[in-house]
Amino acid sequence: MAAMDSTAPRFAMVAGEASGDLLGGLLLGGLKARWPQLHAAGIGGPRMIAQGFETWWPHDKLSVSGYVEVLSHYREISGIRNQLIERLLSADAAARADVFVGIDAPDFNLDLEARLKSQGMKAVHFVSPSIWAWRGKRIEKIRRATDLVLCLFPFEPAIYARQGVPAAYVGHPLADVIPLEVPRAGARASLGLADDATVVALLPGSRRAEVQYIAPRLLQAAAEMHRQRPGLRFVLPVVPGLRHVVEPLRKQYAADVAIDLLDGRSHEALAACDVTLIASGTATLEAALFKRPMVITYVMHALNWQMMKRMNYQPWVGLPNILLNDFAVPEFLQRAATPAALARAAFDWLDDPARCDALRLRFEALHRELRLNTAEAATDAIEKVLAG
Repeated sequence: MAAMDSTAPRFAMVAGEASGDLLGGLLLGGLKARWPQLHAAGIGGPRMIAQGFETWWPHDKLSVSGYVEVLSHYREISGIRNQLIERLLSADAAARADVFVGIDAPDFNLDLEARLKSQGMKAVHFVSPSIWAWRGKRIEKIRRATDLVLCLFPFEPAIYARQGVPAAYVGHPLADVIPLEVPRAGARASLGLADDATVVALLPGSRRAEVQYIAPRLLQAAAEMHRQRPGLRFVLPVVPGLRHVVEPLRKQYAADVAIDLLDGRSHEALAACDVTLIASGTATLEAALFKRPMVITYVMHALNWQMMKRMNYQPWVGLPNILLNDFAVPEFLQRAATPAALARAAFDWLDDPARCDALRLRFEALHRELRLNTAEAATDAIEKVLAG
């Protein structure tokens, strides 16, 4: 680790994809407010780098999803983990990290945390794996691997407490970043959208595999919606580095539809839109915090789908529905995710303002519950771990 103020703790971190990089950047902001001279290094992305993070590998090296995709990249990912362990543990005592923070990516980070913890390094896992939704037996590995789990949702610490695993609710950082009052007019002006336009946001996911499976359905749904209502405006935020994947799909499935491809800017797209067709994941929580009606979808490799179905504990997959304990917004998964069904569900929202208003009130209450100044709360919890 680089030379630094001896009073500041040394951090090692791993964030495995765009959402992890976002969380990591927010966490680093809180940590640096407490310890301005801290040094942090490991695997991260542009938001973490902007906070002074030293990246040894880019976060997109770990951005794979599903059993099939992970198996095809297993050798490379395993090699990175082994090199990372060697690098972290080979440092002399004065330069070794005081604490490792694994940010989401549990299949990569938990094994890494267990190894580091066994060698005396404090280990914190930021974002509870969804043991309440599937693969609940992972709590045994979490117990062995971590000194603390930082939970984003208020119901999670009680689950860990019953199993004797230290955990702290720190709120969700996106609830701090996203304003309670949605900046709709400003977002539309920034994106060149008229105030009276009807805008549909298409969010097909942040990983390459997600985009390849989900974007065709969303683009075909957009084509169907355009056929029925030609005046609609469509925006599609593209994760940096995936435009070359999205462009050919747009030409193949929605060549006659005017779709504005945005480089990132997903928050502006969500603030500006009237409804979003969106891949299940963190983005659905962002949409809820922007108080936007949505149609959730997910499509994956058939083998992955069969395995996931057998392990799922809940009737919902979308975070807004899980948090509200209700099918507040529709979900269309795998074969049910037809373009016609997605288009019809989006029109159902557009044609029912009263239903949209009722949903907005539920999302406002959820936003306030999750708003806890996560960066400060997480820093407080980590400081207690450092204090032993």
